[in-house]
Amino acid sequence: MAEGSDDIQALIALLGRLPGLGPRSARRIVLHLIRKRSGQMSQLAQLLDSVAVNSRECLTCGNITDRDECAICTDPARASGEICVVEDVADLWALERGHVFRGRYHVLGGTLSALDEIGPEDLGIPALVDRVTREGVSEVILALNATVDGQTTAHYIADALDSSGITVTGLAQGVPIGGELDYLDDGTISAALRARRKL
Repeated sequence: MAEGSDDIQALIALLGRLPGLGPRSARRIVLHLIRKRSGQMSQLAQLLDSVAVNSRECLTCGNITDRDECAICTDPARASGEICVVEDVADLWALERGHVFRGRYHVLGGTLSALDEIGPEDLGIPALVDRVTREGVSEVILALNATVDGQTTAHYIADALDSSGITVTGLAQGVPIGGELDYLDDGTISAALRARRKL
């Protein structure tokens, strides 16, 4: 199998390790980019370099941005009384694709896990509780994956906010047990967010 130079083979191998891609998809992508090298390949290389240098976590919510605060946190049109708590940035982006939620977010960066020794401080749960109090939030929506760790984390957060008097809700219909938000279609996510329930 002759796939060109060592650099081309290394690029195919690297792309093939990305989520959702395998060796065959990686080969097709590399061949396409080589054919379009004067436009797409150079533009892609510049953007990859820019993202590698400039991307960081939003200081408020944990979204990925190129500034100190992301566009969602600085948008005055977003409802500041609602915070939707998600496991990771992919879940935030999935909810944003549905164009249903117009509040703000808080990215945990994972879920509680005794086996992996991940506790509340590792996820910034105390920072969430502080933020909810500081920003005068009236509702916290727990949009965590319907897994054992996700539901354990949701119950922990609900308990931590219990004495604050804030309404704590969770996604309802549409999210299957064991399902992950990033893999659901926009309609399912929209239905689940609209039918959220109090925990």
